[in-house]
Amino acid sequence: QVQLVESGGGLVQPGETLRLSCSLSGSTSDINGAAWFRQAPGREREFVAAMRWRGGGIYYADSVKGRFAISRDAAKNTIYLQMNNLKPEDTAVYYCAAGRPITSSVRIPSSYPYWGQGTQVTVSS
Repeated sequence: QVQLVESGGGLVQPGETLRLSCSLSGSTSDINGAAWFRQAPGREREFVAAMRWRGGGIYYADSVKGRFAISRDAAKNTIYLQMNNLKPEDTAVYYCAAGRPITSSVRIPSSYPYWGQGTQVTVSS
C-alpha cells in the first residue's frame, strides 16, 4: 500500500505561479511511476504529467508543455508539479497518483491504483 497527500493549491490570477507537492508513504518500493491528473467540474479526469519514480522518462500533456514541470525528491518521498503562467483553463482539483504503469499507459488514470485526496487550484481574475 502507498499513501499520497497533496498540498499547495490555492487561488491565483492568470499568469501567476503555483507549486504543488505530493508526499508519499508506505511501500514506495512497489511503485515505479508517479503522475499528476486534474479534474474540472463536469469533466473527466485529465492527465497532466508523469515520471518514472527512479528515472527513465518524463511525460506531459500537450496543454501544459512549456509551462508545467514535474520533479521528485526521492530522499523526501515527494513529487512536485511546478505550474508557471497559469491560465483559467487550468482550474481544477489536482490529484497525484502512483503505480506501475507500462510506458504506453502512463497517461491513463486506471494505470494508477494509489491516489491522493486532491488539492484545488483556481485561476481567476
